[in-house]
Amino acid sequence: MNFREAWRVAVQWGGVALLLFTPLSGLVLDGYRVVFFWQRPLWLAGGVFLGALLTMMLLQASRTPRMQRFFTRMSSGSVVERQSALPVWQGLLLFAVAAGLPWWMGHYWLNVMILALIYALLGLGINIVVGLAGLLDLGYVAFYAVGAYGYALGSQYLGLGFWSAIPFCALLAATFGALLGFPVLRMRGDYLAIVTLGFGEIIRLVLNNATEITGGPNGLSVPAPTILGLELTRVAKQGGTPWHEFFKVAYDPSVRSILIYLVLLVFLAMLYFFVGRLQRMPIGRAWEALREDEIACRALGINHVTVKLSAFAMGAAVGGMGGVFFAASQGFVNPTSFTFFESALILAMVVLGGLGSNGGVVVAALTINILHEVLREFSDYRGLVFGLIMVIMMIWRPRGLLRIRRPFFPVGKAL
Repeated sequence: MNFREAWRVAVQWGGVALLLFTPLSGLVLDGYRVVFFWQRPLWLAGGVFLGALLTMMLLQASRTPRMQRFFTRMSSGSVVERQSALPVWQGLLLFAVAAGLPWWMGHYWLNVMILALIYALLGLGINIVVGLAGLLDLGYVAFYAVGAYGYALGSQYLGLGFWSAIPFCALLAATFGALLGFPVLRMRGDYLAIVTLGFGEIIRLVLNNATEITGGPNGLSVPAPTILGLELTRVAKQGGTPWHEFFKVAYDPSVRSILIYLVLLVFLAMLYFFVGRLQRMPIGRAWEALREDEIACRALGINHVTVKLSAFAMGAAVGGMGGVFFAASQGFVNPTSFTFFESALILAMVVLGGLGSNGGVVVAALTINILHEVLREFSDYRGLVFGLIMVIMMIWRPRGLLRIRRPFFPVGKAL
């Protein structure tokens, strides 16, 4: 290993970082004078120096035969398995543990877990479009917004409740997904990404400017979920009975969050199972065929129009359901929650977890959201830390945390 070369490159990167971070983070305007904080640029430059040194040593170590075998194994495509990646009893045990979390977590962390599960739901949705069908979608947040606003507007104009809003918004978002899919049938790669990015921005701008309908930047309030006619609020607002008056107990605001968490957890488990089964069915295998080679897929007689539209519609429907849960948990929606950053974050979860890997997407969504809250005290550097993690992941595990697992079919056995 050439340590001299690694030190030389690390010193160069550290020097460049010091020059860049000194005026950006070291000089602070205090009234009419400039105060110099020398610690910040030094810490940042030191971090860049260590990162560059470790990267260079890792790259040099990867040239050895042993490490080359390791990285080859890590970056190999998919894994063919004879049995399920997660046995049924382990899945049920994991679900039971997750269902018991609200009773020992605080209200704050319960809301964090709700948001993490919503992102896991969205990750599974966009994984259908990007991971399985190979259609790069940078405007996925538009379907998320359609679901959230569908619930808010549906409750205001149509009298929809939480339970009826879930299928309604899923169908509404699926319709938008199919409408987006028609004009982009001939597009792929960068061109498709640009069109979907534009679609996401169109939806956000419409929500922001149609003030008479959507409330514009002021947003809309969303009614709280109800269960069997019982309202989960302190005072009845939808003509029902507050739950604490019905059971004659003290009001506890965390009951609403617990209900949303449990319902969301059930939906996530069902969707995880459903998408896993779809991957073994002809439609799932057609998605993967389309992702690998569209021309070969069409030569085999697969209708690429149906395959693409089904991927867009199904992914959008999941995004719409995620929007309903988000609106119900927040009690309020406005366009600032549906920016391009959300699309990029959801897409990053899929890349980090592994394209096409449902388990990896769920793990990545939970990790990123929990890490986001743990690093809240270092909010100014969260983007930097997140970027470094993505770079390290691309070097260490370019296929994601959990590689896609393909089912094993014995010869001579019908599917």
